[in-house]
Amino acid sequence: MKDLRDYIAKCEEEGQLKRIKAEVDWNLELSHIAKLNEEKKGPALLFENVKGYKTPVITSTCTTTERLSIIMGMPKNSSLVDLMREWVKMGEKKVPPKWVDTGPCKENKMTGNDIDLFRFPVPKFFPRDGGRYFGTAHFVVTKDPETGWVNVGTYRLQLLQKNILGSQFIKGKHSDIMLKKYQAMKKPMPVAVVVGCDPLLFIMGASRFSAFESEYDLAGSIRGEPIEVVKCDTNDLPVPATAEIVVEGEVDADKTLPEGPFGEYTGYYSGVGTDERNFIKVNRVTFRNNPIFMATTVGRAVTDTHMTLALAYGASLWQQLVAMKIPGIKAVYCPPEAAGRFIAIISLKQMYPGHTDQVLTAAISTEMGAYGLKTVIAVDDDVDPWDIPRVMYALAFRFQPNRSQVIKRGRSTPLDPSLPIDSRWITGRLLLDATIPYDWKEKPVQIALDPEVVKKVQGRWKELGFNN
Repeated sequence: MKDLRDYIAKCEEEGQLKRIKAEVDWNLELSHIAKLNEEKKGPALLFENVKGYKTPVITSTCTTTERLSIIMGMPKNSSLVDLMREWVKMGEKKVPPKWVDTGPCKENKMTGNDIDLFRFPVPKFFPRDGGRYFGTAHFVVTKDPETGWVNVGTYRLQLLQKNILGSQFIKGKHSDIMLKKYQAMKKPMPVAVVVGCDPLLFIMGASRFSAFESEYDLAGSIRGEPIEVVKCDTNDLPVPATAEIVVEGEVDADKTLPEGPFGEYTGYYSGVGTDERNFIKVNRVTFRNNPIFMATTVGRAVTDTHMTLALAYGASLWQQLVAMKIPGIKAVYCPPEAAGRFIAIISLKQMYPGHTDQVLTAAISTEMGAYGLKTVIAVDDDVDPWDIPRVMYALAFRFQPNRSQVIKRGRSTPLDPSLPIDSRWITGRLLLDATIPYDWKEKPVQIALDPEVVKKVQGRWKELGFNN
């Protein structure tokens, strides 16, 4: 799979795409159709008749594990954990992107006074949103001016003017770190916004990579070949050659405009009104012939965004724990119900005293866990972390509050509605040990069925009158 069009063709082939031919308004109606569809775990939607536009809009690309499997190139019966395990395995190697001279993303260009982002069917998602949001299923490319490290990240982008995108580069995120370096140099930061691409790259942009690692490299390893990139016209940033729409621009760290509010994936607004934030001044737009605009719904779980984050954050956390060389980790799961980021469940085979404590504290020390992760639950290796009833069993019968840890200060996200709006930078963390302690000399004796009797009974199952 090389681009969004390959994804659409594959989804159609597997009955995972619905074309909406009736006219649909970009103003609330499109997002509401997508949201209700996702709550029913419906197909990806390609809106072919958006009111006032000829450009189609695709939504719901990542709503189900079946479509995430298509994106990852995995069998369609793969579970979310299967996909994360493949991510972790592929993360052990890097396949850097391949530069090419040109690509379909250069087929059309807008420059100067001709730039008009209202040319695209940008949705308004919720009634109290501050406006239309150009960037939801997208990514922003930036480069560290000192090291050359290229970052791919997803940050919401509001359409403020025909050539202005309001941004939210959250404090401490990689783009914000880079922006501060450009500010010290008294230079604007070059950026490139990609809307409509291989959905794997969007998932990469939504993940939490460690600093100095490029999302392009991991995407290449999962694809089994380099991601083909081209250089932007007005800066030297790499963008996918097959991207649908590329917006080239720059951000001046000392300039702001009112932005927001926006209904977030937490099911709440991150603020009650507009805030002064940095913005992207657009210098050029390039796009394919007959481009396809890509968007994702937000709001309360579980829909498209939450499945995206469950895969991206869960796999990133797992991968970063593996990189720490901590033995015994069986699996990691970040539930989509918690937007993949606020709760993590880790299954491990204990090998020494203090092993569980090491894993719990390591989880909140990773790049992913250090930002917003509030609750970490450790369970023994006989409990699958995605089997929530068994996790509840472990919390009921293996957990003791006096073995838990409360970390009073840690980095938070301004999107967490459990904190006051004006103080969302610091959160507490709860580390729950739901394991049977390694150092107990006498451990609880578990009840188990006799294997031979089980086999005998199963052999008589239909004779006993059972149908399943």
